[in-house]
Amino acid sequence: MTSGIFDAYLRRLGAPYPAAPCAEGLFALQRAHLERVPYENIDIQLGRPPGIRPELSAGRFAAGRGGYCFHLNGAFAALLEHLGYDVTRHVAGVYEETGAQDVNGNHLVLTVRIGDDAYLVDVGLGDGPHEPLPLREGEYEQGAFSYRLERLAGPLEGWSYHSPGSPFPRMNFRSAAAGMDEFEAEHLRLSTAEDSPFVRTLALLRRDAESIDVMRGRVLTRIDPAKEPSERELTTQEEFYEVIATVFGRELDDLTPADRAFLWDRACRAHEAWLADRRG
Repeated sequence: MTSGIFDAYLRRLGAPYPAAPCAEGLFALQRAHLERVPYENIDIQLGRPPGIRPELSAGRFAAGRGGYCFHLNGAFAALLEHLGYDVTRHVAGVYEETGAQDVNGNHLVLTVRIGDDAYLVDVGLGDGPHEPLPLREGEYEQGAFSYRLERLAGPLEGWSYHSPGSPFPRMNFRSAAAGMDEFEAEHLRLSTAEDSPFVRTLALLRRDAESIDVMRGRVLTRIDPAKEPSERELTTQEEFYEVIATVFGRELDDLTPADRAFLWDRACRAHEAWLADRRG
């Protein structure tokens, strides 16, 4: 990857080159990434899923796009390595069940070592921690959000991350290092299979220190554990795209009028199906 791509990537994050790898710099970079590069699947919804090569993802981020875990953590790992950090990629899995003990491979997570300290780093969960977590067992709080890390039980050597209240409250990952090629097959499935949630539903997420903004279909939700969630239905195409651009910071200049009409129509059809399902 060229230094020009890294320069543009850092400009998207609003971050200067750190003088040297340090915990303060790592924390600042994760915060900036979560606040400025959205978790989103717009291109998957349009039937043109982007590949997960880090240089491709970094270029997309520099141009104002986002991605999901394989894009987000894949490119962030490459950026951190470029800045001199000691980064390890891990095969992981996210789960709706709190008792899951396996690692299904549908997620990529990072650990970063700085001196004698190691950190769990993840900008690809969408609703994950705003800052890295120390890679040691314990309970952690960030604002009104609570997390827990523990060793993965059973024969697999790895870790379990717990996020009470999340739709996916558990993430398990193997301690072994992984290469980006290990995620290609799962990326193909998640970005093209009819039963994949990324194919079925438009989703955008953005994290800041106090809350999480979530857009699923035509419903925008702001989650703050200290308050009741606020929910808003997006009723016009103009409002829909204004939210994507302003709340989530996703540039729209790559979307043609036909793309916009297709994506809006798809969101409307999914929304009506969701409402019918809620009514029972």
